[in-house]
Amino acid sequence: MVATPKLDRIDINILAQLQRNGRLTNLRLAEAVGLSPSPCLSRVKRLEKAGYIVGYNARLQLSRLVEHITVFTEVTLLDHRREDFLKFESSIRRCSALKECHLVSGGYDYLLKFVVRNIDRYQATMEAMLESDIGIEKYFSYVVLKTVIDLESVPLASLIEDA
Repeated sequence: MVATPKLDRIDINILAQLQRNGRLTNLRLAEAVGLSPSPCLSRVKRLEKAGYIVGYNARLQLSRLVEHITVFTEVTLLDHRREDFLKFESSIRRCSALKECHLVSGGYDYLLKFVVRNIDRYQATMEAMLESDIGIEKYFSYVVLKTVIDLESVPLASLIEDA
């Protein structure tokens, strides 16, 4: 296991810059954080090796490719033993329409985010999950009508300052 390096303000700035634009060249990144290219690249490689940077990808405008809907689903499990949670989590990973799955506190157990072609596909997905007997007692669905804010980045500096 790689030792986790202590982050300084330059490391945090590098992460923030790459979070906003993962396609930055090393030269542009170095300029943005006030380093020369060689030390900047060394820091990026160190951050990757330590697991702070886990990948680079393209953000797609899905609506230009295909009509789709987003559905948030609250799921409550029948039982609440450790093995019930493990069974559900193991099974849910195989669902290709699932974008996010969060174990939450409150009135239900999981909050799921699905991206599907239409309501019929969502309903078929949910029926298949229920038939597979993975421990779902009940679920409630919320179809997204409009996405007002969808940020890919998080406010790194303020989160780290608060820590």
